[in-house]
Amino acid sequence: MNNTDKIIIFCDGSSRGNPGPGGWGAIVSEDGGVIELGGGEKHTTNNRMELQGAIHALRSVKDPEREIIVNTDSAYVIGGMTEWIFSWQKNNWRTSAKKPVLNQDLWEELAETALGKKIAWKHVAGHAGIPGNERCDAIATGFADGKPPKLFSGKSSDYAITLS
Repeated sequence: MNNTDKIIIFCDGSSRGNPGPGGWGAIVSEDGGVIELGGGEKHTTNNRMELQGAIHALRSVKDPEREIIVNTDSAYVIGGMTEWIFSWQKNNWRTSAKKPVLNQDLWEELAETALGKKIAWKHVAGHAGIPGNERCDAIATGFADGKPPKLFSGKSSDYAITLS
């Protein structure tokens, strides 16, 4: 299976102040098409926006049977989905220190959205010139700043960014 057989996702989150105004951005490449997604909230945290980016991206996937590669610069999202969530669920949404898990509502939503999908969670360096990550950051910060960018939806061949 090569990368064209896989669904490629990039996602990111941002907040201006923590908490403060925030935004999330995502790019989903599937079946020769690309869609950019974004949104924001007036009062939120960076971690909540990181989670929202992943949730909305996975929700938009048309073929949940195919392998999905989620690229994110959020160690929080990757750690949560590949390690911590199993213990949190087993321990009634409590951390190892017996404290309530922060952002439980979004973790539950992300877990439900990811359920049954073949997802590879891949860490990418933030602010390191990776085109998909840079574009998601621009979308997220645009929404956080109240200046949402124009979002692309169309053929992969018309998309200016390389998503490999």
